[in-house]
Amino acid sequence: MSRHYTCLIRTHHITSRKKLHRVRHLAKQQALSSLLVRYGGPPGIMYAESDQLSPLEQWVSSVQALRYKDFNLAIKPAEMAREGHAVPGMGFWETETTEGFRAEMKRRGLEEWWKKGMGYNSR
Repeated sequence: MSRHYTCLIRTHHITSRKKLHRVRHLAKQQALSSLLVRYGGPPGIMYAESDQLSPLEQWVSSVQALRYKDFNLAIKPAEMAREGHAVPGMGFWETETTEGFRAEMKRRGLEEWWKKGMGYNSR
């Protein structure tokens, strides 16, 4: 079984296409296996995963340097086990709705983890 590291970032919003392009470029530079972004109005959400911890931590630092409003590292980079028969994600994925983001987290077997990080679940 290979290692799998994830993190979750919340911001006030993600609306700048230029910054989003930079976030994607940084993810590609660090060879992250997956990046999900909730784009548009509040809240801004970013989920990233990697098979190594260090590149994920470097990506988080680089994204934080972009100075997103109300940047919050909701769940720090750490090793993660998937729930049930989850499907790993690959590449870049973007949605304009929180519900779409939640659905993708569920598909990946990370819905409860995501809810906790977003403050929707007290577990």
